[in-house]
Amino acid sequence: MEYRLLGRSGLKVSVLTMGTMTFGGSEKIGNTSPAKAERQVDMCLAAGINLYDTANVYNAGVSEEILGDVLSRNGRRQRALVATKVRFKMGEGPNEIGLSRHHIIEQCKASLKRLKTDHIDLYQVHEWDGQTPIEETMEALDTLVRHGHVRYIGCSNYSGWHIMKALMAAGARNGERFVSQQIHYSLQSRDAEYELVPISQDQGLGMLIWSPLAGGLLSGKYRRNGGPESGRHVGGFREPPVYDQEKLYDIIEEVVAIGEARGVSGAQVALSWLLGRPGVTSVIIGGRNEKQFADNIAAAGLTLSEDERARLDAISRPPLLYPYWHQSFTAQDRLGAIDLGLIAPYAEEFKRG
Repeated sequence: MEYRLLGRSGLKVSVLTMGTMTFGGSEKIGNTSPAKAERQVDMCLAAGINLYDTANVYNAGVSEEILGDVLSRNGRRQRALVATKVRFKMGEGPNEIGLSRHHIIEQCKASLKRLKTDHIDLYQVHEWDGQTPIEETMEALDTLVRHGHVRYIGCSNYSGWHIMKALMAAGARNGERFVSQQIHYSLQSRDAEYELVPISQDQGLGMLIWSPLAGGLLSGKYRRNGGPESGRHVGGFREPPVYDQEKLYDIIEEVVAIGEARGVSGAQVALSWLLGRPGVTSVIIGGRNEKQFADNIAAAGLTLSEDERARLDAISRPPLLYPYWHQSFTAQDRLGAIDLGLIAPYAEEFKRG
C-alpha cells in the first residue's frame, strides 16, 4: 500500500480510504451489518489501509457507532486513523444543524462517544454554512484541536471561494487551517478540475475523493443495453447527477475495454485513473459486500499506461468553462504550472478551432 502526506501536514494516509456510509444503512445505499463491517475493516487493515471515513449524519450516528465498536477491539484503533464530519441536521432543535460553535462542539462530543475514542484524527465540515460567520466556524475547530479532541481539520463540498475564505479566516488569527478537502471527482464528473484541484495544489490541501465510481456507474455494471436489477441508481439515487447519458456510456465502454484488456474490473480502472490524477491523496472506497471491497482494494496495485490514461482523459474531458477558455486564448504567455494543469490539454484543440 502506498502512503501519501495529507496536504501540508506530516500525516501519512493510505491511497485508499475505507468509506462507511453503508454501515447500518438502508437497502438503497447498502445495509452493512456490524458483523460484515468487522470483516470489511479487517480486510482493509490487512491491505494496509489506515484511514476510515464516516460522518455523524450517516444513518443518524449508527455508522459511527458500528465503526467505533469495531475499532475499539483487538487493537484496531491503534492501526487506524478516524475521519468524521459535522454540519447536517442531527435533531429537531433550531441549533441542531450548521457550523455554529454550539453545533460543532456538541456534535464533536457526541461523535467521540459513538466512536469510542478520545480523539478524532480528521474532523471535516461536511458542507458550507452560509449563515454562520466563517470566523466562528474556524475558531471552534481550532478550539477542538487545541484541547486535543481533534488532530487535523478539513472541509468537504466547499467551493473555491469558500475554501479561500476559510483559509484567510484561519490565517488572520494564526489558527488551525484545513489540511484537506473531501470532494466528488471521477471520470464521470471532472468538475473539480476547474477550481478545487487547482486550489488544493496552490494552497497545499490534500484531496480525499468520495464516490470515485460515481455511485457504481463506473463499475461496468451499467451499460447502454441494460444494468443490474438492484443498486443505488436503480433505487433512484441522485448522486451524482448525469447530464449527458450518452457521454457516460462512452466513458463506461472505454473503462470496460481497458479492464478487459488488462484482465481487471472496470472499477479498478476507474480508481487507478483517479489515483494518478494531480493532487489526489486518497480515494474512498466502499462496497455492499466483501467481493466488491476486495476488487476495489486491488486497484492500489494497478498502474495504467500512458496510452490508457490518454484514452480515458480524452473520452471524459469536460468543456473548458469561462474564464479558462479566455485565459487559453489570451494568457498563454503568463500561465503558471497550476494554470496549465487545467488549460494545457485544451491548447491544441483551440489552435485547430
